[in-house]
Amino acid sequence: MKNIIFIILLLPIYLFAQEKFTLSGYVTDSETGESIIGANIYCTAIKQGVTSNSFGFYSLTLPSNAYQISYSFMGYKTIAKQISLNYDSRLDIEFLPSSINLDEIELTGEANIVKSTQTSVIDIPISQIKSIPAFLGEVDVLKAIQLLPGVQSSEGTSGFYVRGGGPDQNLILMDGVPVYNASHIGGLFSVFNADAINNVRLTKGGFPAKFGGRLSSVLQIDLKEGNMKEFKGDITLGLVSSKITLEGPIVKDKTSFIFSARRTYIDLIARTLIPSDEKFSLYFYDFNTKINHKLSDSDRIFLSVYSGRDVFKIEDRTDEPENNYSENFGFGIGWGNLTSMIRWNHLFSDKLFANTKFAYSRYSFDTNIEYQSISGNTDEFRYNYISGIEDFSFGMDFDYMPHPNHDVKFGFSYTNHRFFPGISELNINQIFDENETDSNFSLDTTFNFSPTTIAHELYYYVQDEIKFSDRFKANIGCHIGVYGLGDNASFSSNVFDLDNYNIQPRVSSRYLINEDWSFKASYAQMQQNIHLLTNSSVGLPTDIWVPALDSVPSQRSSQIAAGITTQLENGKYEISIEGYYKKMSDLITYKEGYSNLINTESWVNSVETGGEGASYGLELFVQKKKGRTTGWIGYTLSWTNRKFQNINFGDWYPFKYDRRHDFSIVCSHKFNDNIDVGGTWVYGTGNAINFPDAVYLGLPSQGWGQQNIDLVESYGERNSLRMNPYHRLDLSANFRKHKKKFSRTWSIGFYNMYNRRNPFFIYLSEQNNQRVANQVSLFPVIPFISYNVKF
Repeated sequence: MKNIIFIILLLPIYLFAQEKFTLSGYVTDSETGESIIGANIYCTAIKQGVTSNSFGFYSLTLPSNAYQISYSFMGYKTIAKQISLNYDSRLDIEFLPSSINLDEIELTGEANIVKSTQTSVIDIPISQIKSIPAFLGEVDVLKAIQLLPGVQSSEGTSGFYVRGGGPDQNLILMDGVPVYNASHIGGLFSVFNADAINNVRLTKGGFPAKFGGRLSSVLQIDLKEGNMKEFKGDITLGLVSSKITLEGPIVKDKTSFIFSARRTYIDLIARTLIPSDEKFSLYFYDFNTKINHKLSDSDRIFLSVYSGRDVFKIEDRTDEPENNYSENFGFGIGWGNLTSMIRWNHLFSDKLFANTKFAYSRYSFDTNIEYQSISGNTDEFRYNYISGIEDFSFGMDFDYMPHPNHDVKFGFSYTNHRFFPGISELNINQIFDENETDSNFSLDTTFNFSPTTIAHELYYYVQDEIKFSDRFKANIGCHIGVYGLGDNASFSSNVFDLDNYNIQPRVSSRYLINEDWSFKASYAQMQQNIHLLTNSSVGLPTDIWVPALDSVPSQRSSQIAAGITTQLENGKYEISIEGYYKKMSDLITYKEGYSNLINTESWVNSVETGGEGASYGLELFVQKKKGRTTGWIGYTLSWTNRKFQNINFGDWYPFKYDRRHDFSIVCSHKFNDNIDVGGTWVYGTGNAINFPDAVYLGLPSQGWGQQNIDLVESYGERNSLRMNPYHRLDLSANFRKHKKKFSRTWSIGFYNMYNRRNPFFIYLSEQNNQRVANQVSLFPVIPFISYNVKF
């Protein structure tokens, strides 16, 4: 009895001793004030740790006691803090850039590839992207993404294909806002200015519950917030483009801005080299701007805007006053993106972080042709075509960190989509003079490839990253989507029909074999409610976005992935090998021979529906992250097939971008603070193509008084032939000089160093009474040079 009374008396003391408190705060760069995403916060004594979120916030809950807390992130000096955790505490950390050799930095905790829970995720530091040789000297995020295992590309494009999916199945987010067309100049460059980027992350599988709306990947591009400490500038002059970035405090340590802009001048160079009476324009421009304001220790507001546009124009004018004659011809194509975002971060408590966002996004493509002839009579012809998609969205995301063994995320998002898939306007006027007996003629009409459509998309999500034991950890979540068509003002009645609800489970798990080896597995279901109609024969951005309908249902996929990861020499090397299998349904494609530029029929009647897809393969990724020499080796072995009822007799056939082997080597070496070099080498199996495998004489035909014999092309199974393999070597070097108030860098390099004639497309022609195949290649060896000044 005495023992029981003694235990009862000591129980409150015991409970108090086990009481838990929370250490929280923001992690930033001491020189710029920029948030550090993914910083590692770790308590060695009890082996508990967390990482900072997308806004640099962290929250770590521990039993009351005295601890040493370690803060670390690649490229910065590790910070150790002695903490007496007897109450909830706020501790903001400012990292100093490391001046020591990266080989000496020791990283511990959850931040490495072995201990993280997610599968199929690759983070690429923007500094590493800038060290990769760039086409024409323009550093490109998407070109770097194409060098990763599981990601494939096509010559001359910035589009990418992940694990057998199409370019429309990648969710590309710039500061959380979807970008529907990520390319400039037909795909030679991407819309992302590397000087404005803070962080890049690609997710290929094991998708967190937060993400939905696409089947293949999520590419997150977080922009810089602007320097809170001092004014900085960055100017780059290149052969075909130039850019400028300015950033600094509006109110020091409270409000900052960043502005980044660039423009190409290919048209100006072409006019100089190829003099002509025709006015020729081909260029793109874009700019990013962002304002970051700290309302209080618990509230921050961000405003960001991106605008970019491509312009291609030809104008030709002929004037003969003596003959009372003039003729004008104009042809133009333009396309571009506009995105904007207002974001509010709020700390409800040291364990609950909220992000509220309002966003707008628009992508549009337009074509116009004008002709006017005056010679007594007047002939006028005008044709305009426009298509695009416009989004208004609102959402809230919550991070709740009640305990180091639980990291809960939940939230919702609503998007109002407005599709205008294709509107053609035709205007013809013929005005005859008074001596003509014919009547004047006029035509003014509009063709709708499809009427403007409003779609509503709403989703909820919840996930919990649970630490079951020191070895086993899992991220378990669910994404619930709601989709329906309606008017611009409200939901239509069918939006709340239970048939429009879809539940997409997500699971990603990790088991530690030991401190340096782990096994990971994941499963994810995805649904995509929008489609991209692509004319593969057209090299212009004429692709159009259309909504899912009852007759053209949403695309669906399920993917399972599993692999082993390890790190060697205390994180100096990271190795992962991963296998995956992905199944897709309700895919669509244009019917054979169809083009939206020459047909006026609705797109609904122009597509094959109910397509199936299957992709599976093995990916190897070896990365060296520390030292003077860094880089990676990536290899992919994969199979990708499609099946449509009315194509290839309903049998499976290789997808256009089915590649058996994809191999890449990326390497950079820093000799000292002034000189570094970089190189990439890529190899890929040739793309599958639908090409005649035989040509024979057909039956005679009568025409124009003589007998003709036509040649008939014979095709085998769809995409049964392949182009030649693709391989290329790129090299670059940077030469820096540091002055007191500024630094300058000369960058030189070569794209396609050994002048490989890689295939772009193949066509048949007649030579010496024989039909022969001809290969068209885009880029020979191309040297580049650029000059950069930072101040």
